[in-house]
Amino acid sequence: MEIVLANSDKNELRKGELRLTQSKLCCLCIVGTRPEAIKMGPIIAELKRSNWAFPYVVTTGQHADVVEGALRSFGVSPSRRLGLERRNGSLNELFGMVIGEMDRVIDEVQPDCIIAQGDTTSVAVVSLAAFHKNVPFMHIEAGLRTGKLDDPYPEELNRRIAGLTAAMHFAPTRASLDNLLREGVPAGDCLVTGNTGIDALLQTAARQSPAPKGFPNLPRVILATAHRRESFGAPLEDALQGIRAAADQHDDLGVFFVEHPNPRAHEPARRILGGHPRIVVAQALDYGDMVAALKRCWIVVTDSGGLQEEAPALGKPVLVLRNTTERPEAVRAGAVRVVGTNSASVLNAISRLYDRPEVYARMSVPVFPYGDGQAAKRIVDAMHARFAMHARLERDVATLSAA
Repeated sequence: MEIVLANSDKNELRKGELRLTQSKLCCLCIVGTRPEAIKMGPIIAELKRSNWAFPYVVTTGQHADVVEGALRSFGVSPSRRLGLERRNGSLNELFGMVIGEMDRVIDEVQPDCIIAQGDTTSVAVVSLAAFHKNVPFMHIEAGLRTGKLDDPYPEELNRRIAGLTAAMHFAPTRASLDNLLREGVPAGDCLVTGNTGIDALLQTAARQSPAPKGFPNLPRVILATAHRRESFGAPLEDALQGIRAAADQHDDLGVFFVEHPNPRAHEPARRILGGHPRIVVAQALDYGDMVAALKRCWIVVTDSGGLQEEAPALGKPVLVLRNTTERPEAVRAGAVRVVGTNSASVLNAISRLYDRPEVYARMSVPVFPYGDGQAAKRIVDAMHARFAMHARLERDVATLSAA
């Protein structure tokens, strides 16, 4: 007998109430951005393989084309797409639109749990919507903290909101777990699983894929990205000037810059990096092409959280274009260095790796501080165990009541 949430006559049950039934658990999986698609993809695929649950996948439409492309890499297509018609692109506009849509989706789908990953504004909204509807919220990649509410902005606040509302917290590392315990989250609601991004990376890197179109044919190629809101304006432009200066200074050095859909990120990249004979500014790549670029690059220069996790597993040194990072494990492992956005600092950090082979060698040893590629299985197994435990408790209560 399968042990799951709810049953076919869901209207007779309270939302979130656990039942021992013959039907499957409906897991509402919310995906907003491409990084979320990459990290949710292995979990959704694992749920599809299970005999006790099924995923109902909803995309919010924030990065529609690249999100669906990333999901396809895991054999996943959305069950539903939200048609968010944003006018000004503000966080408040997004917040209001998503919470209204989620209210309708939860009422119509009647999920037994809701799953989301990370720290975007849409994840914070989803966690609140789940809380308001009394549906258990499962937070993937829980417990990341910098201790500064506005750095990174708005992600630090978003993940704290998700941490307050979650029923289960799946932490990628022991350090993330420790953050949750310090905040008073019950240990029984937490599990260290590793990061599902490593699941996705190792599965994709095992494929023999060609280099993406335009990838420079040079001995050393920097794979670069930049898109953080807190860097928009002068900090981002300064960092880009540092990257261009490195290409000017070293004749055998190329740059493959992958732009972000947000015009406040890609406009300065095109303006500052464009026109250089050894710099390629590429439009957003699908996940397979991004991993192919990562496998072939010399170093990574980025403000992306995902690349801070992925690159060390492939032995690629990372220079972080931020002043803080909520991913200190790879810094401690020696694979990542936080350099900020000052152009001279960026240039000096790149040149140090270029000029000092021993420094590059230390940073290019593959390390796995974020998991072994089995995170999705651990998460799905833990969810099943939790739901089964509650179902057994209900059965015992019913037996005692009938006695």
